[in-house]
Amino acid sequence: MPTFRLKKDQASLLVVDIQERLCGAMERDALDRMLNRTNAAIEGSQALELPIIVTEQYPKGLGPTHSLVKMRLGSYSAVEKIDFTACVPDVASRLGERKQVIIVGMETHVCVFQTVRDLAEKGFTPLLCADAVMSRNPEDRRVGLEMCREAGAHIITVEAALFDLLGCAGTPEFKKVSAAVR
Repeated sequence: MPTFRLKKDQASLLVVDIQERLCGAMERDALDRMLNRTNAAIEGSQALELPIIVTEQYPKGLGPTHSLVKMRLGSYSAVEKIDFTACVPDVASRLGERKQVIIVGMETHVCVFQTVRDLAEKGFTPLLCADAVMSRNPEDRRVGLEMCREAGAHIITVEAALFDLLGCAGTPEFKKVSAAVR
C-alpha cells in the first residue's frame, strides 16, 4: 500500500451516524471512549479549519446526532440519509475537491464500512479512526475494521490523524489540537 500524508487543504472529517437511539444500544464504557475520541476529532478539525460533515441514518427512527457530539459541533447541518453508506450525493458535493476523508462513527461493519468502500470506489482516500468507530458487538467492530482496510481505508487513530495534519509543534493550532486529544 502506498504511503500517505494528510494535508489540511485536502482533508475533511466525516461523522457517520452517531445518533441518540443507536448510541443507547452500545456498551456504555466503549461508547464513552468513542464519544471522547470523536469529540477530539471534531475539536482538532475545528482548530485546523477542516470541513466537518455529519450524517444521520433515518433520524425519525434513530434520533438526532448524540447530544455530546452536537455540543462539540456547534452550528451544523446534518445530511439525512436512508442508504447505509454516507457516500450519498449531498456528502460528495460537500467534500468537493477534498479527497482525504477522515471517518468516525457507527456502526463499523455497516454504515462505516459501506461508506469507506464507496468513497474508495469514487477516488477518495478514506482514513478510518479506529478509536472513534464502534459497533454494538465487538466482533462486528473487529471484522468491520478488517473489511474497511480491505476496501481501501488507512486505519489510523484520531491523534495520529491530527498530528499528521499539523506536521509540527509550536503553532497556535498545535496548542488547540494538543488540548483536544488530552
